[in-house]
Amino acid sequence: MPNALKNDPRIAVVTGASQGLGFALAEALARKGWKLVIDARRADRLRAAAAKLSQYTEVIAIPGDVADPDHRTEIAEAARTQGRVELLVNNASTLGASPLRRLDEIDHDVLRRIFDVNVVAPIALAGALDFAPGAVLVNITSDAAVEPYEGWGGYGASKAALEQAGCILGTERPDLRVLTVDPGDMRTEMHQDAFPGEDISDRPLPEESVSGLLALIEGDAPNGRYQARSVLAKAGSA
Repeated sequence: MPNALKNDPRIAVVTGASQGLGFALAEALARKGWKLVIDARRADRLRAAAAKLSQYTEVIAIPGDVADPDHRTEIAEAARTQGRVELLVNNASTLGASPLRRLDEIDHDVLRRIFDVNVVAPIALAGALDFAPGAVLVNITSDAAVEPYEGWGGYGASKAALEQAGCILGTERPDLRVLTVDPGDMRTEMHQDAFPGEDISDRPLPEESVSGLLALIEGDAPNGRYQARSVLAKAGSA
Protein backbone atom coordinates (compact mmCIF):
# COMPACT_ATOMS: atom_id res chain seq x y z
CA MET A 1 0.00 0.00 0.00
CA PRO A 2 1.50 3.34 -0.99
CA ASN A 3 2.66 5.59 1.83
CA ALA A 4 4.17 9.00 1.13
CA LEU A 5 6.45 8.72 4.16
CA LYS A 6 7.28 5.08 4.75
CA ASN A 7 8.03 5.59 8.44
CA ASP A 8 4.76 7.40 9.19
CA PRO A 9 1.95 5.38 10.77
CA ARG A 10 -0.89 4.64 8.40
CA ILE A 11 -4.31 6.09 9.19
CA ALA A 12 -7.49 4.03 9.31
CA VAL A 13 -11.11 5.00 9.96
CA VAL A 14 -13.23 2.17 11.35
CA THR A 15 -16.93 2.65 12.06
CA GLY A 16 -18.82 0.61 14.61
CA ALA A 17 -15.55 -0.15 16.38
CA SER A 18 -16.66 -0.46 19.99
CA GLN A 19 -17.36 -4.21 19.85
CA GLY A 20 -17.69 -7.23 17.61
CA LEU A 21 -15.92 -7.31 14.26
CA GLY A 22 -15.22 -3.57 14.29
CA PHE A 23 -13.27 -3.77 17.55
CA ALA A 24 -11.50 -7.01 16.61
CA LEU A 25 -10.26 -5.51 13.35
CA ALA A 26 -9.37 -2.18 14.98
CA GLU A 27 -7.31 -4.04 17.59
CA ALA A 28 -5.45 -5.99 14.89
CA LEU A 29 -4.70 -2.76 13.01
CA ALA A 30 -3.62 -1.04 16.23
CA ARG A 31 -1.15 -3.84 16.99
CA LYS A 32 0.31 -3.26 13.54
CA GLY A 33 0.81 0.43 14.30
CA TRP A 34 -2.04 2.02 12.36
CA LYS A 35 -3.39 5.28 13.76
CA LEU A 36 -7.12 4.94 14.30
CA VAL A 37 -10.19 7.13 14.07
CA ILE A 38 -13.10 5.10 15.40
CA ASP A 39 -16.76 5.67 16.10
CA ALA A 40 -19.79 3.97 17.67
CA ARG A 41 -23.19 5.05 18.89
CA ARG A 42 -22.66 4.12 22.56
CA ALA A 43 -20.15 6.49 24.11
CA ASP A 44 -19.44 4.27 27.13
CA ARG A 45 -18.53 1.27 25.00
CA LEU A 46 -16.48 3.41 22.65
CA ARG A 47 -14.48 4.90 25.54
CA ALA A 48 -13.71 1.40 26.83
CA ALA A 49 -12.65 0.24 23.36
CA ALA A 50 -10.45 3.30 22.85
CA ALA A 51 -8.75 2.74 26.18
CA LYS A 52 -7.78 -0.79 25.13
CA LEU A 53 -6.65 0.26 21.65
CA SER A 54 -4.59 3.14 23.05
CA GLN A 55 -2.20 0.58 24.52
CA TYR A 56 -0.92 0.02 20.98
CA THR A 57 -1.47 3.19 18.97
CA GLU A 58 -2.90 6.70 18.77
CA VAL A 59 -6.70 6.61 18.80
CA ILE A 60 -9.33 9.29 18.21
CA ALA A 61 -12.72 8.06 19.36
CA ILE A 62 -15.82 9.94 18.23
CA PRO A 63 -19.16 8.78 19.65
CA GLY A 64 -22.18 9.32 17.46
CA ASP A 65 -24.50 7.97 14.81
CA VAL A 66 -22.85 7.40 11.44
CA ALA A 67 -26.16 8.30 9.77
CA ASP A 68 -25.83 11.84 11.16
CA PRO A 69 -24.15 14.19 8.63
CA ASP A 70 -22.63 16.31 11.42
CA HIS A 71 -21.10 13.22 12.97
CA ARG A 72 -19.59 12.17 9.65
CA THR A 73 -18.11 15.64 9.26
CA GLU A 74 -16.56 15.31 12.71
CA ILE A 75 -15.00 11.98 11.72
CA ALA A 76 -13.60 13.45 8.52
CA GLU A 77 -12.17 16.49 10.30
CA ALA A 78 -10.57 14.33 12.98
CA ALA A 79 -9.00 12.10 10.33
CA ARG A 80 -7.71 15.16 8.48
CA THR A 81 -5.74 16.25 11.55
CA GLN A 82 -3.79 12.99 11.30
CA GLY A 83 -3.12 13.06 7.56
CA ARG A 84 -4.57 11.32 4.53
CA VAL A 85 -6.64 8.21 5.17
CA GLU A 86 -5.28 4.93 3.81
CA LEU A 87 -8.12 2.70 5.01
CA LEU A 88 -11.84 3.15 5.60
CA VAL A 89 -13.80 0.23 7.02
CA ASN A 90 -17.55 0.76 6.78
CA ASN A 91 -18.51 -1.70 9.48
CA ALA A 92 -21.33 0.08 11.34
CA SER A 93 -24.68 -1.52 10.49
CA THR A 94 -28.18 -1.96 11.83
CA LEU A 95 -30.77 -4.72 11.54
CA GLY A 96 -33.46 -2.10 12.09
CA ALA A 97 -35.49 -3.94 14.71
CA SER A 98 -35.48 -7.14 16.72
CA PRO A 99 -37.12 -9.55 16.26
CA LEU A 100 -36.80 -9.41 12.49
CA ARG A 101 -40.00 -8.89 10.53
CA ARG A 102 -41.25 -9.84 7.10
CA LEU A 103 -40.12 -7.30 4.50
CA ASP A 104 -43.59 -5.93 3.76
CA GLU A 105 -44.29 -5.62 7.49
CA ILE A 106 -41.28 -3.48 8.36
CA ASP A 107 -42.27 0.00 9.50
CA HIS A 108 -41.33 2.45 6.76
CA ASP A 109 -39.37 4.68 9.13
CA VAL A 110 -37.40 1.65 10.30
CA LEU A 111 -36.70 0.65 6.69
CA ARG A 112 -35.45 4.15 5.91
CA ARG A 113 -33.24 4.00 8.98
CA ILE A 114 -31.73 0.70 7.79
CA PHE A 115 -30.82 2.22 4.43
CA ASP A 116 -29.55 5.45 6.02
CA VAL A 117 -27.12 3.53 8.24
CA ASN A 118 -26.17 0.67 5.92
CA VAL A 119 -26.06 2.42 2.53
CA VAL A 120 -26.21 6.21 2.63
CA ALA A 121 -23.77 6.67 5.52
CA PRO A 122 -20.95 4.52 4.08
CA ILE A 123 -21.15 6.26 0.72
CA ALA A 124 -21.32 9.71 2.31
CA LEU A 125 -18.41 9.02 4.66
CA ALA A 126 -16.26 7.83 1.78
CA GLY A 127 -17.03 11.08 -0.01
CA ALA A 128 -16.10 13.16 3.03
CA LEU A 129 -12.64 11.69 3.67
CA ASP A 130 -9.33 12.81 2.23
CA PHE A 131 -7.86 9.55 0.91
CA ALA A 132 -4.24 8.85 0.11
CA PRO A 133 -3.61 7.46 -3.40
CA GLY A 134 -4.12 3.70 -3.38
CA ALA A 135 -6.20 3.77 -0.21
CA VAL A 136 -8.51 0.87 0.58
CA LEU A 137 -12.23 1.12 1.21
CA VAL A 138 -13.78 -1.95 2.86
CA ASN A 139 -17.55 -2.35 2.94
CA ILE A 140 -18.66 -5.06 5.34
CA THR A 141 -21.50 -7.07 3.82
CA SER A 142 -23.42 -10.29 4.51
CA ASP A 143 -24.61 -13.39 2.71
CA ALA A 144 -28.08 -11.90 3.31
CA ALA A 145 -27.20 -9.58 0.42
CA VAL A 146 -27.23 -12.49 -2.01
CA GLU A 147 -29.47 -15.10 -0.35
CA PRO A 148 -33.25 -14.66 0.24
CA TYR A 149 -33.43 -15.41 3.97
CA GLU A 150 -36.87 -15.00 5.47
CA GLY A 151 -36.97 -12.04 7.85
CA TRP A 152 -33.74 -10.55 6.56
CA GLY A 153 -35.30 -8.49 3.76
CA GLY A 154 -34.56 -5.02 5.10
CA TYR A 155 -30.99 -5.76 6.14
CA GLY A 156 -30.27 -7.95 3.11
CA ALA A 157 -31.65 -5.42 0.63
CA SER A 158 -29.56 -2.67 2.19
CA LYS A 159 -26.40 -4.77 1.98
CA ALA A 160 -27.17 -5.67 -1.64
CA ALA A 161 -27.46 -1.94 -2.35
CA LEU A 162 -24.16 -1.31 -0.57
CA GLU A 163 -22.49 -4.01 -2.65
CA GLN A 164 -23.67 -2.46 -5.90
CA ALA A 165 -22.65 0.99 -4.69
CA GLY A 166 -19.19 -0.40 -3.93
CA CYS A 167 -18.92 -1.84 -7.45
CA ILE A 168 -19.78 1.53 -8.96
CA LEU A 169 -17.51 3.46 -6.61
CA GLY A 170 -14.64 1.15 -7.50
CA THR A 171 -15.15 2.06 -11.14
CA GLU A 172 -15.56 5.78 -10.50
CA ARG A 173 -12.66 6.07 -8.05
CA PRO A 174 -9.55 4.50 -9.62
CA ASP A 175 -7.53 6.02 -6.77
CA LEU A 176 -9.16 3.53 -4.37
CA ARG A 177 -9.34 -0.23 -3.96
CA VAL A 178 -12.94 -0.99 -3.02
CA LEU A 179 -13.41 -4.35 -1.31
CA THR A 180 -16.77 -5.80 -0.33
CA VAL A 181 -16.16 -8.36 2.40
CA ASP A 182 -18.52 -10.91 3.93
CA PRO A 183 -17.08 -11.90 7.33
CA GLY A 184 -19.49 -14.85 7.68
CA ASP A 185 -21.72 -15.71 10.62
CA MET A 186 -20.27 -14.44 13.88
CA ARG A 187 -21.03 -14.54 17.58
CA THR A 188 -21.90 -10.85 17.96
CA GLU A 189 -24.56 -8.77 19.67
CA MET A 190 -26.17 -7.91 16.35
CA HIS A 191 -26.37 -11.56 15.35
CA GLN A 192 -27.90 -12.34 18.73
CA ASP A 193 -30.47 -9.59 18.12
CA ALA A 194 -31.43 -11.39 14.92
CA PHE A 195 -32.13 -14.55 16.91
CA PRO A 196 -33.49 -13.35 20.27
CA GLY A 197 -33.52 -16.05 22.91
CA GLU A 198 -31.57 -18.53 20.78
CA ASP A 199 -28.16 -19.99 21.56
CA ILE A 200 -25.64 -18.71 18.99
CA SER A 201 -22.55 -19.97 20.81
CA ASP A 202 -21.77 -22.24 17.86
CA ARG A 203 -20.98 -19.22 15.68
CA PRO A 204 -17.30 -18.27 15.30
CA LEU A 205 -15.99 -15.26 17.19
CA PRO A 206 -15.35 -12.13 15.09
CA GLU A 207 -11.61 -12.57 15.55
CA GLU A 208 -11.76 -15.57 13.22
CA SER A 209 -12.61 -13.28 10.31
CA VAL A 210 -9.88 -10.72 10.99
CA SER A 211 -6.93 -12.54 9.42
CA GLY A 212 -8.72 -12.74 6.07
CA LEU A 213 -9.66 -9.07 6.26
CA LEU A 214 -6.07 -8.08 7.01
CA ALA A 215 -4.81 -10.19 4.11
CA LEU A 216 -7.19 -8.37 1.75
CA ILE A 217 -6.36 -4.93 3.14
CA GLU A 218 -2.60 -5.37 3.09
CA GLY A 219 -2.45 -7.40 -0.12
CA ASP A 220 -3.19 -6.45 -3.70
CA ALA A 221 -6.63 -7.99 -4.15
CA PRO A 222 -8.52 -6.10 -6.86
CA ASN A 223 -11.93 -4.49 -6.43
CA GLY A 224 -14.51 -7.16 -5.73
CA ARG A 225 -16.51 -9.24 -3.28
CA TYR A 226 -14.71 -11.58 -0.90
CA GLN A 227 -15.47 -13.98 1.96
CA ALA A 228 -13.06 -13.20 4.77
CA ARG A 229 -12.68 -16.72 6.14
CA SER A 230 -12.07 -18.15 2.65
CA VAL A 231 -9.19 -15.83 1.78
CA LEU A 232 -6.46 -17.55 3.80
CA ALA A 233 -7.82 -21.02 2.99
CA LYS A 234 -7.52 -20.29 -0.74
CA ALA A 235 -4.04 -18.85 -0.25
CA GLY A 236 -2.97 -21.97 1.60
CA SER A 237 -4.22 -24.28 -1.12
CA ALA A 238 -2.64 -22.30 -3.95
